[in-house]
Amino acid sequence: MDITTQTADDASPPTPPQPSVAEQKRNARGATRVGDRVFLGLSRGSGILLLVLMAAIAVFLTYRAVLAINRDHGNFLTTFEWNTNLIPPSFGIAVLAFGTIVSSIIAMAIAVPISVAIALFITHYAPRRLAGPVAYVIDLLAAVPSIVYGLWGGLVLVPHMTGLFSWLNDYFGWTGIFSWDGGAPRSILTVSILLAIMILPVITNVSREVFRQVPQMHEEAALALGATRWEVIRMAVLPFGRSGVISASMLGLGRALGETMAVATVLSPDFDIHASLLNPGGGTFAQNIASKFGEATSDGRDALIASGLVLFVITLLVNGAARIIIQRRAEYSGANA
Repeated sequence: MDITTQTADDASPPTPPQPSVAEQKRNARGATRVGDRVFLGLSRGSGILLLVLMAAIAVFLTYRAVLAINRDHGNFLTTFEWNTNLIPPSFGIAVLAFGTIVSSIIAMAIAVPISVAIALFITHYAPRRLAGPVAYVIDLLAAVPSIVYGLWGGLVLVPHMTGLFSWLNDYFGWTGIFSWDGGAPRSILTVSILLAIMILPVITNVSREVFRQVPQMHEEAALALGATRWEVIRMAVLPFGRSGVISASMLGLGRALGETMAVATVLSPDFDIHASLLNPGGGTFAQNIASKFGEATSDGRDALIASGLVLFVITLLVNGAARIIIQRRAEYSGANA
């Protein structure tokens, strides 16, 4: 037998040419199957549609806001008045911005630590028979409508705030922030407590799911090194879920900033900034829009839209800041574990 023929028969078939690195990247980015192409198109279309809607909302709010500000007789940023029926109208957002930001900050200061503690209790401390019912109740609280919270706040929470306000006035009234003249407790602090109760289920639910994703090996390794349960939570659970807790807090903050009916039901509004958080008065963007939109004239609606634009910008800034914080702390998060 010919040696050349035998060598050719024994030789393996030639390997197909491998795609270049550039072709591999193109194949990874592109979709080759029909279903993949459809899904890719729908995904891109949804993202583009979202950007278009956001841009359309921003353009509409900006256009109507410019019309209102041009007719405003006062200073839009510093005027302590909201009278759009005057000719020319006079209005400003100083009181609304103060009330919205202060009430949201206080609500977050109350709700975030309690929510994280509840989430840790459900996932790492409570027995399974107790953790299930507690989680179920928290889920139900997240589904309660805002108007129900508002009615509960006006009928139950407000009358029971008198004792707390008296105690704060007796021991901390010298600060001026917690002084109380004995009026109805329909104040910024009452609104903040109600908002904290409303956003607590949202933050708790998201934080609970994040803590459940902590790798079991991380906790077992800490226990093997002699760590206590709290040290395991401090060294393994909390660092892992930090980004998730921040995201949950931003969800709660978004609801606190835009809450309408509950605030309108509890707060006794006026257009003045009070040094004390206990005395009735103040206002928020959402509450002012809800209470004045029905009776507003054309100029009044433009003014309310202008205040809505400010709330829109505040929300975008808050979400952008949260995004930056999450990216900076992403080196040890659930996504990178």
